[in-house]
Amino acid sequence: TVARQNSRKCPGAGVAFQAAYNRPELVPVASTRNDAPAEELSREATAFALSHEADDIGIAPMDPLYVFEGYTIDHPWVIVLALAHDYERIKELPSDETNGVGVCDVGDQYARGTRASYALANWIRSQGYSATAFPGPMADALLLIPPAIASGLGELGKHGSLISRHFGSGVRLAGVTTDMPLVATAPDRFGADEFCQSCQICTRECPPDAIADQKQMVRGVERWYVDFDKCIPYFAESATCGICIAVCPWTRPDVRPKLLSTMARRLE
Repeated sequence: TVARQNSRKCPGAGVAFQAAYNRPELVPVASTRNDAPAEELSREATAFALSHEADDIGIAPMDPLYVFEGYTIDHPWVIVLALAHDYERIKELPSDETNGVGVCDVGDQYARGTRASYALANWIRSQGYSATAFPGPMADALLLIPPAIASGLGELGKHGSLISRHFGSGVRLAGVTTDMPLVATAPDRFGADEFCQSCQICTRECPPDAIADQKQMVRGVERWYVDFDKCIPYFAESATCGICIAVCPWTRPDVRPKLLSTMARRLE
């Protein structure tokens, strides 16, 4: 298939990804604290994030399982920001030597996540609370997908990425942890998991065959499984990938509303 073509490094990929690593400085925590109720602080944080490049936001209590082994995060709250891909660009994956728009959009959204997460962390610090930004693709100590699911940004897809009801699989994530009092947002079940049980598109189209067609037991939990020993080397060799999210039916703006309607009826 076309999606199995090699997506070698293309012009613009380096610049697009480098912007994701240009991390601003964190401002000092203000000495005067905004003592508004948690509900108000959550509304203000949400409004700030959505007006500073984030396309969606979720808030979850910190869980030690969200932190990689060997790291410690002391903040009690994690905020996850969703950055939506440009479908017209991301659908071009895989890209070749002359057409790098899909690759560049992956880098561009990671860069947007860096700017958005640092902007929100600095706003929180200006309110008198501690905050740390964890942008992708290198989120350091913080896992992003588990709190994204817990906070209602989407469901886990067969391809190992988040599926959002608003953006499908075409979304990147960034995180902020904080001690600002907040109110959690609720998980959102809309049928993506059920749909993935019968859909095999990403499994078929994955160049290194890294996506399992059935759930597997992973650390005691039955879940979708991606073999990253196959995925990551291909990703590194190709300077990016994203084919699985580009071909996912949920990512297509013309298909997603129909899927949401169909799955809502099935869930009923």
